[in-house]
Amino acid sequence: MDIVIGIIIFVVGAALGLFASKVLSASSQENQQLADKVNQSEASLAQYKVDVAEHLDNSTQLLEQMNTTCQKAMAQMEQSTKLLQQATPAENESMPFFSKETQEQLAQTVALRHNKDDRKGDVEITEAPLDYSGEASGLFADKKQPVTNSEVEN
Repeated sequence: MDIVIGIIIFVVGAALGLFASKVLSASSQENQQLADKVNQSEASLAQYKVDVAEHLDNSTQLLEQMNTTCQKAMAQMEQSTKLLQQATPAENESMPFFSKETQEQLAQTVALRHNKDDRKGDVEITEAPLDYSGEASGLFADKKQPVTNSEVEN
């Protein structure tokens, strides 16, 4: 009977051992999966940091280029301003806006318009223009007008 009890204890122990190994191996697999996810997350974070650093470096280079371009533009504007300020007012006055011929024509036109002797006398017009009718059409009279787009009666 001791042998039967020993065999029963052995079978029960083997069953418990098999059950325990399944439970422990499942939790170890979950632990392994979690560890893999952590490693992937850390790798993604490291790659993200590299990408952000590269982006910031590129942005810095672009801003430096913009700054250089703005400084060149400012220097050019200063040089243009200095050149414009060096021009004397006498030079500006000696160069007319209109040519000599145009100024003479403008002066003649102004003289003709202001010459009172050449003007026609102010004449009062009492007659209506020729394109007006002498008779009232009745269009604005307070009379009812027949409708022109009504159906034609037979």
